[in-house]
Amino acid sequence: MVENRPISQILTHVVLILGIVFLGFPVWMALVASTHPGEALAQSPIPMWFGDQGVANYTQLLTEGSPAVGGVALSTMLMNSLLMALGITFGKIAISLLSAYAIVYFRFPFRMLFFWLIFITLMLPVEVRILPTYDVVASLGMLNSYSGLITPLIASATATFLFRQFFLTIPDELVEAARIDRAGPIRFFWDILLPLSKTNIAALFIILFIYGWNQYLWPFLITTDQDLYTIVMGIQRMVNVGEGLPIWHLTMGTAILAMLPPVLVVLAMQRLFVKGLVESEK
Repeated sequence: MVENRPISQILTHVVLILGIVFLGFPVWMALVASTHPGEALAQSPIPMWFGDQGVANYTQLLTEGSPAVGGVALSTMLMNSLLMALGITFGKIAISLLSAYAIVYFRFPFRMLFFWLIFITLMLPVEVRILPTYDVVASLGMLNSYSGLITPLIASATATFLFRQFFLTIPDELVEAARIDRAGPIRFFWDILLPLSKTNIAALFIILFIYGWNQYLWPFLITTDQDLYTIVMGIQRMVNVGEGLPIWHLTMGTAILAMLPPVLVVLAMQRLFVKGLVESEK
């Protein structure tokens, strides 16, 4: 067993390196392609190292955009995606926290029935109810607006269920202590439950942010104003150019820029994310 241990470690490292190469190679190629002119990518072999047009390409994307998306600057699309992702994330977390708090700590008729009605909505994602949702949003005059992009997506049965399960692990002694201290429902929620839930909130924040950032179908359906295009919509329009050829160096640059905000969020909150997944604070 002792002699086989170094071999197993070597195999583990080899597999790890191969996995990193397999996952990282497409990102590397996209990054390299974004620094070359379009003509260089039409030749064989494709460049494997950085070119000298990176600054010019990214400057054009951020200020002028690509002809495939009507010349909308990527800075505008990035901001639209950021506002939509943050709105969906904060909305889902706030509503889920309050609904789970009410279900666990308040006694009212049909409490569990309401919880299961919320839970059943997991079987009705936006893609299933997209036509009636579109009709409601259109009748409220919310097409081509940030409220129309965000509001239909902020309810989350999954987050409600996760917060409910966590609140059920809170010791009853804390509730009794809060009552003895004459803490009202708002103070108990704000001073006790929220601090205890920070790791769960961080884990959900990352998941929900990426969910909101990657939304495509709903923004594509309700948005016709170019100033409200999201970055995912921009990539789709750059790739699907009909009978023409995509402008690959600008498309790859757009893909790289679209990756940066989710990666930064994960890197900034990875410790709380892992802690929220593997630990249960009481």
